[in-house]
Amino acid sequence: MLFREGPRPSFTLTYGEHPDQLCDMYMPAAQSPFRRLPVVFLHGGYWRPEYNRSHARNAAGALADAGWTTALAEYRRAPGNPDATVADVVDAIKCVSRSLDHTKVIIVGHSAGGHLALLAAGTPHLPVHATVALAPLSNLVAADVWDLDDGAVRSFLGTDPRERPDLDPSLLPRPVCPIKILHGQEDSIVPYRMSETYGSAFDLEVTGLPDTGHYEPIDPLSRAWTQVLEVLERLEAEVG
Repeated sequence: MLFREGPRPSFTLTYGEHPDQLCDMYMPAAQSPFRRLPVVFLHGGYWRPEYNRSHARNAAGALADAGWTTALAEYRRAPGNPDATVADVVDAIKCVSRSLDHTKVIIVGHSAGGHLALLAAGTPHLPVHATVALAPLSNLVAADVWDLDDGAVRSFLGTDPRERPDLDPSLLPRPVCPIKILHGQEDSIVPYRMSETYGSAFDLEVTGLPDTGHYEPIDPLSRAWTQVLEVLERLEAEVG
């Protein structure tokens, strides 16, 4: 899936001058069902610069096919400068909301993008109506202790995660917007037990996907993808 070529966007929005400050926009076709709320999709890749949005284009295109106006956001991924990454996500969300003339959006984030989605969900005054986190990195201290992706957390933060509790969803107040978490129970890249613990601590709905690894939740050809669409439709009905 990581190397499967995805569809080209309908157009691209820029929200800053840096080459990574942009959103590829995927618009539903005329015959597609139309969903009221747009989606901002935050890709993963352990915040590393070598992993960009390209691997999430199939997911963004499939969301558009299902009727969701989708912004596939890119953001700066500079090791040791996490504040730039977080600021870009905030600016991207605001830009999409403003450009589409929507007061609210739904955030979908996968892996490290799930971490950024959870931070966005708890950011005051952001136009976030609801959040879907797919295999999110929800606990940076645990991810560091487990040495996930060979020190990815310390590379991202530039320091011990205990020095940046403001960037650890597990140490922040519970976000007020609705949050749904889906996580493959056979995930070897971000362990499922991380979502179990986070969901229990904040009384959030966590859907464990049996016989599912890390990438299936963003693969439109997988069985897990159907559940992602079902959760999105349910969320829109709940918050709409």
